[in-house]
Amino acid sequence: QEQLVESGGGLVQSGGSLRLSCIASSGTLSGYPMGWFRQVPGEERKFVAAINSPGDSTSYADSVQGRFTISRDIAKRTVYLQMNSLRPEDTAVYRCAAKSTPNVSWYYTHREEYEYWGQGTQVTVSS
Repeated sequence: QEQLVESGGGLVQSGGSLRLSCIASSGTLSGYPMGWFRQVPGEERKFVAAINSPGDSTSYADSVQGRFTISRDIAKRTVYLQMNSLRPEDTAVYRCAAKSTPNVSWYYTHREEYEYWGQGTQVTVSS
């Protein structure tokens, strides 16, 4: 069964940093375009960042541009989200996702485009 498992969340003070990891259960899954989304209770899941399969093209939500960096290590079957200058409004459950597509050179920014999801990791930023 294909799975994505996130880790790296936690409690951090405003201005601090965290690095989230998302490991895929197979090489096939880890080779797909991937993304990070976040959700707070009562709100829709929102796009954070996306990366294409080769890892040479990325996209970010305006709210995290310049503070977050998405990257991937194909050999480790892992996608990362480096989060710097964290703010209280970044508090959310962060979930990684993978899209099964032959068009691996592109990234995808809409949650409806993704088929595979991890369970999520909680990030809490205190003021």
